[in-house]
Amino acid sequence: MTVSETPRSLIRLDAIPDGGFAEVEADVEGSAESVLLYREGDAVRAWLNVCPHAGRRLDWAPGQFLKTKDGLLVCAAHGASFELDHGECVAGPCRGESLRAVPVRVVDGEVWAAG
Repeated sequence: MTVSETPRSLIRLDAIPDGGFAEVEADVEGSAESVLLYREGDAVRAWLNVCPHAGRRLDWAPGQFLKTKDGLLVCAAHGASFELDHGECVAGPCRGESLRAVPVRVVDGEVWAAG
């Protein structure tokens, strides 16, 4: 998956709570897409904000995501649970499938789309 040819900052790292989520819009393969960002310390992982089960958004309200005590992301629509290392569904209707990763990098306290 590729993002816009023109690199741009998506969000400041400190705007994402450590161990938490943020939602941004990014140009992915030529169209504007909702992207889910997950921060762990100085590292950020990103996926399209789309559940592989039924193509619905993962958030229960714009930019608001559910996380279990065990550290799994939960799809608000059908309860699918995803681990946050690689975005693999470990429980629910899409078990074994994965979220679509979006390449990002952190530079000087900013999260950038990486092409």
